[in-house]
Amino acid sequence: MYLEHYGLHAKPFSKTPDPAFLYHSPQHAEALARLSHALEEREPAVLTGEVGAGKTTLSRALVDAFADRCRFALVVNPALPAAQLLSAVSDAFGLPRQKRKGDVYAALAELAAALDEEDQFPVVLVDEAQMLPGRGAYDELRLLTNLTADDRALIGLVLIGQPELRDRIRGKGGEAFAQRIGVAYHLGALEAPEVGAYLAHRLRVAGREEPLFTEDAVLEIHARSGGVPRRINQLAASSLLEGFARELQRLDAGVVQAAAADLDAYLGGKPVRG
Repeated sequence: MYLEHYGLHAKPFSKTPDPAFLYHSPQHAEALARLSHALEEREPAVLTGEVGAGKTTLSRALVDAFADRCRFALVVNPALPAAQLLSAVSDAFGLPRQKRKGDVYAALAELAAALDEEDQFPVVLVDEAQMLPGRGAYDELRLLTNLTADDRALIGLVLIGQPELRDRIRGKGGEAFAQRIGVAYHLGALEAPEVGAYLAHRLRVAGREEPLFTEDAVLEIHARSGGVPRRINQLAASSLLEGFARELQRLDAGVVQAAAADLDAYLGGKPVRG
């Protein structure tokens, strides 16, 4: 298999959001620092970024970093009627099902108070938050931020979504919700010089220290991916297979171009470009 061929012990460009592979570019490091600050200060936070920018991987790294201090409830499908959103949060915390909204809220309040006694901070993390359907859903989340004790919030909130989330927060969430946000950050694409470091980092985590992609291959990957990590992974993984078929130990721009052509055919002629 190609892993042995390249001296790897794991797939370096897997689609799964493994925080071990998180590359701390200046942007990703800043995003993680800001989200960490939000949890430490118990303030609601918003992280936005293009599709494939690494938001989910970064959120998993945040969960790992605060695993000893926070209890997370991950909501991955927020496109729910407002009446069901609190129930989804309750389910994510592992609470027993309640039929009435008031009982759901009371159970969440009781959980938050109990965890606070144990110096634990419950945090609701909503992925794909741009799918929150309307003001009612934001009102339900705002209710959670009302749970406080003296000088501290009892439940944290992190919204993660695509760029349109920023407009939806003010439009659908309203000024009352927007004013609750304490930390906000937008995650952009990697710059050309960062792509080589990103590739080398993921290869190193997977077990290979020696350079694999030539300089022209890195430039080709950046040009075709637009610096978006998910697109980089897709093209790099395909390039590994192409290089393995050719029995190569270094991958140049020609290999990347051939891999991109295969992907273009698979995607129905849509180029793998930024």
